[in-house]
Amino acid sequence: MPVIARYAAITLPPLALLLLAGTTWGGFAYVALIWLTLVTAIADKLLEPPHLTIDEEEIIPWSETLSVGLALGHLLLLISTAIALTSGTLTFGQSIALFVATASFFGQVSHPNAHELIHRGPLALRALGAAVYTSIGFGHHVSAHRLVHHRHVGTEADPSTPLPGEPFWEYLPRAWRGSFEAGIVSEVEKLEHKGRGPNHITNPYWIWLGGALVSLVLVTMAAGIGGALVLISLGALTGVQILMSDYVQHYGLQRLILPNGRFEPVAAHHSWNAPKGFSTYLMMNAPAHSEHHMHPDRSYEQLDPQADVPTLPLSMPVMAMIAMVPSAWHKMMDRRALAVMEAAEAVHVEAAHAEVARAAAQASPDPSPIRPNELRDQLAPQTARKATPPEAKPQAAPAPAQNPAPADDDAELLKQIRAATQ
Repeated sequence: MPVIARYAAITLPPLALLLLAGTTWGGFAYVALIWLTLVTAIADKLLEPPHLTIDEEEIIPWSETLSVGLALGHLLLLISTAIALTSGTLTFGQSIALFVATASFFGQVSHPNAHELIHRGPLALRALGAAVYTSIGFGHHVSAHRLVHHRHVGTEADPSTPLPGEPFWEYLPRAWRGSFEAGIVSEVEKLEHKGRGPNHITNPYWIWLGGALVSLVLVTMAAGIGGALVLISLGALTGVQILMSDYVQHYGLQRLILPNGRFEPVAAHHSWNAPKGFSTYLMMNAPAHSEHHMHPDRSYEQLDPQADVPTLPLSMPVMAMIAMVPSAWHKMMDRRALAVMEAAEAVHVEAAHAEVARAAAQASPDPSPIRPNELRDQLAPQTARKATPPEAKPQAAPAPAQNPAPADDDAELLKQIRAATQ
């Protein structure tokens, strides 16, 4: 089966089932919920993770067509679900199943698909992705993700990067508010560079806030006050899932501070990946997260899910459920995150030691021995040596370099990190 057909065969059925549940028979909601939970969990264990085997010229038009279809389907589903849940035609069980399945679809399919669209080049595609986020009151994610998260990931300047040892329920309010505010700051800086004030009409936050209001008005007109409550509830649950994905994909992985005072460039070992045979397709290859951060302009079907990078022990949906129980999450992930950071630090120390030794050899025929510990101490021990417990937040680190030098393809680094996470 062609790779794009696999994405379509896994993402479109739950959308069709949910639309049918809201317009014809509510029982379809049960089937959609089973698809998004039980079928996903079983198929992830039975199917082999996808491999990167594509014909770029043949695939790209179809991949964009699928993304557009899913985005338009999201907008239709939002209206149909609100109407169905307030119409009184569904049983209590059907209503619960439809609400939960729709929220799950928004988090597992609509979000990664909209994320895909806001990274595309054509304005129409980026606008459609922004419309999906704005429809559920999370439009600020477009600004915060592109301007803040990708630039500052792995540092305290990125609110969406969890602090070492931070439980999800402490991270959630901090990241929600922090990403909203950081997005505003970045957009205002862009306006100032153009000689415009912060309240200029071209500030995208007018669209993010105004679009959310328009969405609320339209749903209220279609489904009444009850429909507005459905929209607010779906938006809140989707927002939690969006921030949960950032938490799971970046937990414990921070960019080290190099001897020159700058953060190391964003590399493959700054994200967790989860290549599975079903959820990878369901989530539009979002589990290939390291690849996305290294190549944000590549479309989802061009990301390699089998890249040699830090890998989560279970699928993304399962890890998200575990993250809701902090004690279980820390027991599973703290040692893995520490192993990755220690492996990254070891490679940097070795590289720095070799560089100093070469420089000394060129300056003197009999160079003094270089002690690795002296160089190790120049790195960031608060992130590499141990995870900081929640009650002891790390000190603020210097802001990342505006234009860091690109990282070399360090195969040894990836090899050590991969071995450390097994």
